[in-house]
Amino acid sequence: MYATDPTTGQRLQPAFVPARPEEVELAVRLAAESSHVYRRISGRDRAAFLRKIAAKIESIAGEVIERAAQETALPAARLQGETARTCGQLRLFAQVAEEGSWVNARIDRADANRKPAPKPDIRSMLRPLGPVVVFGASNFPLAFSVAGGDTASALAGGNTVIVKAHAAHPGTSELVGRAVQESVRECGLPEGVFSLLFGSGTQIGTALMKHPLVKAGGFTGSRVAGRTLMDVAASRPEPIPFYAEMSSTNPVFILPGALRERSENIAAGLYTSFTMGAGQFCTKPGMVFMPQGANANSFADKLRELVDASVPFHLLTKAIHSSYDSAIAARKTDAVVKLVAEGPQASADVGFAVSSAVFETDAASFLSSDLDGEIFGPATLLVRHSSREQVLEIARSLEGHLTATIHGTEQDLHEFADLIAILEGKVGRLIFNGFPTGLEVTHAMVHGGPYPSTSDGRSTSVGSQAIFRFTRLVCYQGFPDSALPDELKDANPLGIWRMIDGQTVRG
Repeated sequence: MYATDPTTGQRLQPAFVPARPEEVELAVRLAAESSHVYRRISGRDRAAFLRKIAAKIESIAGEVIERAAQETALPAARLQGETARTCGQLRLFAQVAEEGSWVNARIDRADANRKPAPKPDIRSMLRPLGPVVVFGASNFPLAFSVAGGDTASALAGGNTVIVKAHAAHPGTSELVGRAVQESVRECGLPEGVFSLLFGSGTQIGTALMKHPLVKAGGFTGSRVAGRTLMDVAASRPEPIPFYAEMSSTNPVFILPGALRERSENIAAGLYTSFTMGAGQFCTKPGMVFMPQGANANSFADKLRELVDASVPFHLLTKAIHSSYDSAIAARKTDAVVKLVAEGPQASADVGFAVSSAVFETDAASFLSSDLDGEIFGPATLLVRHSSREQVLEIARSLEGHLTATIHGTEQDLHEFADLIAILEGKVGRLIFNGFPTGLEVTHAMVHGGPYPSTSDGRSTSVGSQAIFRFTRLVCYQGFPDSALPDELKDANPLGIWRMIDGQTVRG
């Protein structure tokens, strides 16, 4: 297998050898064997390991960025930012693992004098699941790939990890994978704490998710592939958690006051957002709802001006390029949609280049047609409505998304309070007077949403709360203090926050 240069469509050297079935089996068995050791090491040692990985990646950042640019056509500045984000994520999870309170330790002390029956000593905390399979994403060769958020959160929680590298950037994956493997050795950890496999996502991915020693999976990619793996995880003799981020069109609602006051500024921000990364972000705003009228005309004119002045964008892979071309061609022939702006056309022989595009329809047509599907690439859809009631009807009709954005004034928010209430049930993150792209990695961030944006809307794949996905609660009843994990011992040797008899204390 080879990577491809998106600017030319030509193969990149060297070739990468797909993993054989026996190598898949070996990776899983090593992960399972190492899990018994790695799950017991301290949070401090896990933190040192994660920080070592970050430092290793930074030490080869120039080589990583050069190769990633060849494989993805993403600009150096974007890749520099993604490298920093990747290392920042690793250090964030190192901080969480080292501090230790994330385990949610709870202690209900015994009461021998309770009537009519004595109360036993009961203690619980979160523990790692075991080997986790992580699938690298096409659109983030670093931050959602080999040492990205899924890997960092799984390792921080005490799980061993097997990464299935994405075929779009094997060279980048190999460089980062070596950095992780060197960190494993230098920290004195078992070899199976981390493995990297190349090959077909369908064959190797399915084999990994079916393996009885694998205990969870993390995925970022298309709805078709995500749903396939999700079904595999659920249909096993022992079903396992599978956290898939699959598709999202990320609706934007521009309310009347905001459209009246700053239509052109919002249009400029929208253009930047839906073309960022050639529109290949899972948070790209793919549909925009706004009132009819002169202000909407000014908004559309500004957007048309920006699109007309744009340049062609290079998509990541041949498959993404083909899918985008097909979706744009289909939308151009849809009787209820019109093309209002399209960027300059690229030459046919220029790799995976495409033009940006803006389409428009009305609310009634949107509600009666299948226009809310994701188009992965630099395109968006404007939808004009005629009333508050239509806006609420549209919001109620939406499937699950990662984000929803509202542009408005304080008066708009007061008048459209029902809209916010509806959207809380449709998305994982609400943005006010901003745009959904440019995701911050913080303790409070939620990057998830109801199906089909993810397989489980109760979780996040970005931010420190991602550590909870690959854990489960374990309860210890009646154990002597010496046999308990340090997190649950009476003396609290780790000094973490715990709930004791219903009171949260650090002691």
